[in-house]
Amino acid sequence: MSPLSPQASRRSVLALAASVPALTALAACGSAGSDADPGAAGGEPQQGGTLTYLEPQTWSTLYPPSAGFYPNGGIVHNITDRLLHQDPETLALEPWIATALPEVDDDATVYTFTLRTDATYSDGTPVDAENVVRNIDLFAKGDPSRALTVSEAINNYDRGEVVDASTVRFHFTAPSPGFAQAVSTINSGLLANATLDRSGEQFGPGNATDIIGSGPFVIAEEKIGTQLSLTAREDYAWAPASAGHTGRAHLDGIDYVVAGEDSVRVGTVTSGQAHIARQIEAPDEPLFDAEGLHLHAAATSGVNNGLSFRFRDPALADIRTRQALIAAIDRQAIVDTLFTDSYPLATGALATTALGYVDTSAQYVHDPAQAASLLDAAGWVAGADGKRSKDGTPLTLTFNEALPQPRSREVVTLIQEQLAELGIAVELHPGDQAAQDAARAEVGTLQVYHSMVGRADYDVLKSQYHSGNRNTLLNGESDGSVGDPDLDELLARIASEPEEEGRQEASAAAQKHLAEQAYILPIFEEPQVFGYTDAVQGFATESVGRPSFYDTWLAG
Repeated sequence: MSPLSPQASRRSVLALAASVPALTALAACGSAGSDADPGAAGGEPQQGGTLTYLEPQTWSTLYPPSAGFYPNGGIVHNITDRLLHQDPETLALEPWIATALPEVDDDATVYTFTLRTDATYSDGTPVDAENVVRNIDLFAKGDPSRALTVSEAINNYDRGEVVDASTVRFHFTAPSPGFAQAVSTINSGLLANATLDRSGEQFGPGNATDIIGSGPFVIAEEKIGTQLSLTAREDYAWAPASAGHTGRAHLDGIDYVVAGEDSVRVGTVTSGQAHIARQIEAPDEPLFDAEGLHLHAAATSGVNNGLSFRFRDPALADIRTRQALIAAIDRQAIVDTLFTDSYPLATGALATTALGYVDTSAQYVHDPAQAASLLDAAGWVAGADGKRSKDGTPLTLTFNEALPQPRSREVVTLIQEQLAELGIAVELHPGDQAAQDAARAEVGTLQVYHSMVGRADYDVLKSQYHSGNRNTLLNGESDGSVGDPDLDELLARIASEPEEEGRQEASAAAQKHLAEQAYILPIFEEPQVFGYTDAVQGFATESVGRPSFYDTWLAG
């Protein structure tokens, strides 16, 4: 992909304007300069205006435990509150709907929260103890009869208890040290009782205006697949103490507009016809060096963008084959060719900004000669055409296209070229998000899974790799079997050690196990890159890079 020409930019802008008639030219940008600090507001915040925000993909569900997909989370974060708030810089927790941090017993199996008494949902119902318990009970246990999944952020849950109108207590079957952070995430976004009665399908497209939260914005209008419009709550008055102001949001509203083409998002913002866009791809970053434009690359503080090698598949069962893939793939060339300084080369399973980070880069050294030797030792013999096979079976690996991840198709294409030099064939699984989701869990369909996950807690490792969570390695299969029970045990320890020191040790052990067993190849630390105009002031992101519009305002 190359930077847009003026003609291409103009075509992109016209295409978006034609597809979304409500999008009109914005007021002229101010002149705040080229400082890319998203919190650098020029002057006193102004009230009013509707911000136009461009998303590369449409949202799929507003059920909080399933809202990790960035288009989902960017909405849920702005329409719901949580018991606690996590500072995106320090990762410290502070009260939000709770009036203080929870009282926790010595083994982290009982958490008691005192709630503020003035918070309400946009339908006028109170955010009280009974409602909060209903929320957490549903999120922690799920409801298969309504196709509502369990939150991957909550572990070892037993039950919630209403102590009195403003006090709740949560009980766990084993230590759950990550629970306080879990109730600060969008996966624990609080919902009104009427919304909690809905089925999984009723949280999907076509139902957005019926999803009731207590946050600073309310969903006012939905155009299925193309646009979602939010308006500010006039009576909102319970933001966390670290927020930049109190009371209602500065903005009158936000229009979330779906613009799948990279050139459309870039051209529409750089021309001043939209205020801000998510997922500015690396080749387009230089366009935001211009006067009146800015970039913000938000850290996601979790599991790095990388590859999971599905070691139970016959093609990858031999550790020497997995080690060969790691030695054959030139990660530095991928980063240098496709990305910018916003995408640091990964040095382990976790980003350097993540809790529990361990440097395992010694396991990920590029060495094509060693890769060839390992393939020979594993029995993958090169034929006259250079292609490798074993007992008549060619060494062919299928990768998914990680649609939410930046430039996934290009990443896999480069890997395809690199591995072809050693006689390994790579195929890319085609299809939209539904097809990719179906392939993710189907044994034998994918041998290598490209993904990442952001969460600013030790438990993020468990979320990604445990057989009972995202299970990206397919360590656990539908017959109930687990290929590496030691890995599952290490990951479970992260979520069950009551003291932080124990969690750090368990996380380090799990990261080393993943590296030593050649289960993964981290590629880069994935940011969420936003491009925006000078008109956008006070923009910020939460702890894993989702947009936070409560303190945002429009200048000019």
